[in-house]
Amino acid sequence: MTVNGGGFWRSVRQLPDRTPLRVKLITAVLALVAVALAVISIAGIAFLRSYLLGQADNQLASLAGSSQRPVLDYLGGAQTRSALQQMIDWIPSGGSPHQVIQPVTNYNPYTGSGQVQPGPVIQPHASWLSGNGTAIVPAVSGGGRWLVEAIPVLGAPNNQSPSGTIVVGVDLSGTYRTLGRLTGIDIIVSAVVLLGLAVVGVAVVRASLRPLTDIEETAGAIAAGDMSRRVPERDPRTEVGRLGRSLNTMLAQIEMAFRSQARSEAAARRSEERMRQFVTDASHELRTPLTAIRGFAEYYRQRGGISSSAAGAATASAEPGTPATAAPGGNGYGQLQRADLDRIMRRVEQESSRMGVLVEDMLLLARLDQQRPLERSTVDLLTLAADAVHDARVVAPDRSINLTVGSGNALLVLGDEVRLRQVIGNLMSNALSHTPDGTPIDVTIRSGSLAEADSHGVYRPAESGQARGPAAAPGGPETPAAPAAGVGAAAVLEVADHGHGVTPEQAEHVFERFYRADQARTVGGTGLGLAIVASLVAAHGGAVWVESPPGGGAIFRIALPLAPEALADDPEAEDAGDADSPGDADLTAGSYEDPGYDQARSDEPDILNSLAHGGRRPAG
Repeated sequence: MTVNGGGFWRSVRQLPDRTPLRVKLITAVLALVAVALAVISIAGIAFLRSYLLGQADNQLASLAGSSQRPVLDYLGGAQTRSALQQMIDWIPSGGSPHQVIQPVTNYNPYTGSGQVQPGPVIQPHASWLSGNGTAIVPAVSGGGRWLVEAIPVLGAPNNQSPSGTIVVGVDLSGTYRTLGRLTGIDIIVSAVVLLGLAVVGVAVVRASLRPLTDIEETAGAIAAGDMSRRVPERDPRTEVGRLGRSLNTMLAQIEMAFRSQARSEAAARRSEERMRQFVTDASHELRTPLTAIRGFAEYYRQRGGISSSAAGAATASAEPGTPATAAPGGNGYGQLQRADLDRIMRRVEQESSRMGVLVEDMLLLARLDQQRPLERSTVDLLTLAADAVHDARVVAPDRSINLTVGSGNALLVLGDEVRLRQVIGNLMSNALSHTPDGTPIDVTIRSGSLAEADSHGVYRPAESGQARGPAAAPGGPETPAAPAAGVGAAAVLEVADHGHGVTPEQAEHVFERFYRADQARTVGGTGLGLAIVASLVAAHGGAVWVESPPGGGAIFRIALPLAPEALADDPEAEDAGDADSPGDADLTAGSYEDPGYDQARSDEPDILNSLAHGGRRPAG
């Protein structure tokens, strides 16, 4: 079997990286505490051993002195080795020890009471005991250790050579039992301390790492798609609390980014869907006039052109509205007569005009989608409404079209006059086209608030400038709203008809492009009029909505922010100072630097008088 040494050491080096953090922390703490306990235990045992051995040394010194005196006293009388051996075994100089003599503690050398008793046999330690010194030696039998001291014994006074050595010993069994007992206690106590520390450490580390577990669970939930999950809040004075706060801030920004991306993707999908629908509807709308033009061209080609001989006769004899007759000898499928050609050309012109209007409307919506800036100026909405009513009376003289002016501030708005005329004109055209002949139309212009749209479920563009709801016209612009002069102050224009009205389902889609309430398409138009109204109103920072009152009919309302000049005007003061136009003082008042505005104000009495006479201005 071969062992891959490189792989083994690589695994060993990678072991710390694979070890959980809580295991690392607990292991490190236990290791440090174990080392500390070991050092403390070893130091304590060493200190106690030194102390006990010091005590034994003192005892041994006392015993050595008390043992040497009787021997020397005896040697003073009988200076022979044989006499010495009667008392103790002796150790010759350079020889090996045979026995340790342990003197009795009650020996009195002066009275002679007591005697020296032989002790247990010890291992020979000649090198230690041949001279003067101490050593710890094990016993040959019985176990234990002894602290022994060798004391040289001199012979006669004239003989300075030692006659032998007295070896005195102290039993250290009690000392070592005490040290052994202390060592065991230290081991047991250290083990208990380490075990308790491990249990407490696991709990403390688990509680300390709980925030990291929460972060892990939060990250898993976010990875699973729950972007609303957050790390539990903790004390910001701690590292974990600051980390959690930073993570929550980051997660909030990430959630906002994802939501923004999701909204962008959803908007892109809706825009793509609207574009496909727009292209489909535009193709359908363009197909009709193109088919008509192509049909007339093919008809002209199949008839082989116009008959030159019949042209003069047809021109001379044909009365307006009289159908043309075929040329003599014609088979009814021959050359066209001049009247037929005129009718074909009129139809080609009509379809071309319709196609041109459709293309212009689509180009306008495309420009609004690109958020191109409008040419803004101070515009009197009353003048535009009066002109639109006058034009409608000319187009439909049999209808009763009334203009009602409410009280309030001067109805000045900041916008593009041409586009605002188009807005009012489209509303009037919609009312004329979708109501029966003879149905009255009421136009009202007054002061109001942009908040009126909110109560009808239609949202005006917010501060960000994005138009929302039906008034936004799906696919319409997100042009920044015109700066409002006051908080919600607006000029409100209402166009009310007395037709069949609109259902709630139709009201949800009435401002969509190419939407027709009449699916049979029996009513003319491009289907873009109200969509253009919604887009232009949104581009001006206003709101548009439709209501269907209980009495029938439909009311289309637009609200446009007032210009700063309108709020700067004081209607009551002007009413007190201007008596030339009673009943309309708050509308005709004010003097502004804008020449166009002054001219419009000077024309208002004539405009109102003209409307009162059915759209005909007085002579002179």
